[in-house]
Parts: sequence; structure tokens; C-alpha cells
Amino acid sequence: MVNVGYTLMCEQTDPRDLVRQAAAAEQAGFPLAVISDHFFPWLDTQGHSPNAWATLGAVTQVTETLELMTYVTCPTGRYHPAVVAQQAATVGLLSNGRFTLGLGSGENLNEHITARGWPPVNIRHEMLEEAVDIIGALFDGGYVSYSGKHFRVDSAKLWDLPERRVPIGVAVGGPQSVRAFAPKAEVFISTDPDAALTRQWDELSSVPARKVGQLPISWDADRDAAVQRAHEQFRWFAGGWKVNSELPSTAGFDAASQFVKPEDVAQQIPCGTDVEAIVKALTPFAEAGFTDVALIQIGGDRQKSYIEAAEQEILPAIREKLG
Repeated sequence: MVNVGYTLMCEQTDPRDLVRQAAAAEQAGFPLAVISDHFFPWLDTQGHSPNAWATLGAVTQVTETLELMTYVTCPTGRYHPAVVAQQAATVGLLSNGRFTLGLGSGENLNEHITARGWPPVNIRHEMLEEAVDIIGALFDGGYVSYSGKHFRVDSAKLWDLPERRVPIGVAVGGPQSVRAFAPKAEVFISTDPDAALTRQWDELSSVPARKVGQLPISWDADRDAAVQRAHEQFRWFAGGWKVNSELPSTAGFDAASQFVKPEDVAQQIPCGTDVEAIVKALTPFAEAGFTDVALIQIGGDRQKSYIEAAEQEILPAIREKLG
């Protein structure tokens, strides 16, 4: 069975609407909401990028059962890992234990703003490993001092910890990152339904692993409008993560995706109101052992009708097919 989650997409919605959407998603029956944590949208046409942590704090107060998760936070650039640990523990308390901390190695687009330079991928992975160790130690309680190659911590302590230790998830992209993080994290995160990676994670993990994916869709009764919207706002998705993590600006994403056609996007993203197309796109995740997949409805102004359709049509059909 795959639980279908909701994506609070900061890049396409202002924070007030994100909070309202979270409450509506819970009422519609979504068990999980994941939230992006960026400083920029991917493309200027998306038009938003509020602070994810402030938004999460508000979301905890308008929901009661909805699980929450960052998808994902980079604890090595804009944020120091000790600050991420404090933010995560606070959201864990405010949500009464409903929060999972999803971590990743970040993108140049969002992390360059601190003007410290964008390190190569092997260095980013080293930094993420240190960050996960620091965050985990702070979650364990007590004073933490740490001296690593990339980070230092001097007598840090989290004074407010939730009763339920915040689970840590890490976004992985290949066998090397699985080897590094499966022993350190409880949640496997990937947008690629790669069964070989999920098996490898299970072999190396000390606990039964939750596996969380993500899938963009463009739900609209007018399929042509759905395709056009997906092309305008999500054509960057076609670049792949190795490219997307390196581009430094929205102008770069616009230039890199200038030759992507609407029909190219429609081949990758379910568009229109064909639930079977969504089920088909989710099936590889189910077969690869994913426990959760959060859908992204493309278009900040198309969330209300999508949530209504999810409650009445999309979620029941997915549960029937993949439950």
C-alpha cells in the first residue's frame, strides 16, 4: 500500500494560502503533507518562495492529524545543522510528534545566497554526513560539541525536545549516498522509484525504513490548460537532479529548459483528469517499496479544485488500485 501525500509547494504559493491548503488537505483525507524549503522558485513564473519553517509553525496550529515533513531542507548552506536541529525539534513539539525532518545536499539556486561558494558534489555529501551526525546528537539530548572537517559545534544543547524523537530522512541519488546515510537515518527519500536503491537501503538500515517519494501532476478538466501550466511552471523538472542542483538562478533554469516542449512535459507529468494516468505513474513507486508518495499539484491557484477532486475521486481510486 502507498500512502498518498500532499505537497505544500512554497515556490508557487504564498504562506497564508499554504496554511489554508494544509488544513484543507487534512480534511480531504491526506495523511501526510511535505513542504519544500527554498529561497527561490525554480522559475520566475512560479512567483513565490516563503520561509518554510515559519509556515510549518503555522500549519501545526491548524491541523491535528496531518503528518508533516520537510522535502527537503539543506542543513549545510543557508542553515547551520545546529539551527536546523532546533527548528525541527520546535516543529516536533508544536505538532505533537507529527514531524519528520527530511534532509538533502541542496541546490546552488538556494544555497548560493550566503556567498560562501557552491562546493562540488563530493564535498556536499561530506558536509551532509557531518550535519546528520550533529543533528542526531542534538536530538539525543545533552550538550554537544563537534569538530569536523566542515562544521564545528561548541557546547550546543536543545532545551525543548519532543517526547517522540524527530525521525530523520535523507534524500539519496545513488549507491554511494545510500551507503552513507542508511545507517544514520530512518527515512529513505527519493523522487526516483529505483528498487535497487530501496533494497540496498533496507540491507544497510538498522530499522524498518519509511520510503517517501514525490510526483508532480497537473489536474485540470481542461487538459490543454493543464499541459500549458505544467510547461510554464515545471519544465525545469526535465533537467534531472545532477543538472538542477548546479544551476545558480531562475534565469539559468529558464535557459536550460527553453527547448523543452509542452508535449515533452506531458510525457513526464500526468495532465488532465485521468486518474488512471496518476495510478500508472505511482505504480513504479509501489513496486519499489515506497510507503508514501506526495503528489504536487502544479499551479498555486489550482489547489482548491484539486483538493476537492482528491477527496472525491483521486484518493479513493488510488487506494482501490494500490491499497
